[in-house]
Amino acid sequence: MDGDLVRGLRSRGIDVITATEADMIRRKDEEHLSLATAKGRALYSYNIRDFHEIHTQWTLTGRSHAGIILAQQERYSIGEQIRRLVHLIGSLTEEAMRNRVEFLDRW
Repeated sequence: MDGDLVRGLRSRGIDVITATEADMIRRKDEEHLSLATAKGRALYSYNIRDFHEIHTQWTLTGRSHAGIILAQQERYSIGEQIRRLVHLIGSLTEEAMRNRVEFLDRW
């Protein structure tokens, strides 16, 4: 995740943990979602296809997650990602995000 994005979110009071900080580099996508779920965190990714597929599989098998936020890579500037993420986070409760996929372009 881009350092400017992380710093921008943190400066606005958003609690962010990157894959690097969580020692998750080169781990499978499902492991990333499992860790985020265990920590009660929504996952933000540009990997739309794979995470949407994992969400569908988990839903069909009754597995739960804390939420997934997906965006097209390089579609939005860092500032626009921050603006949209802050709006999304301010609009949806933790409970509302549970087992939900949100696309950044909606925000």
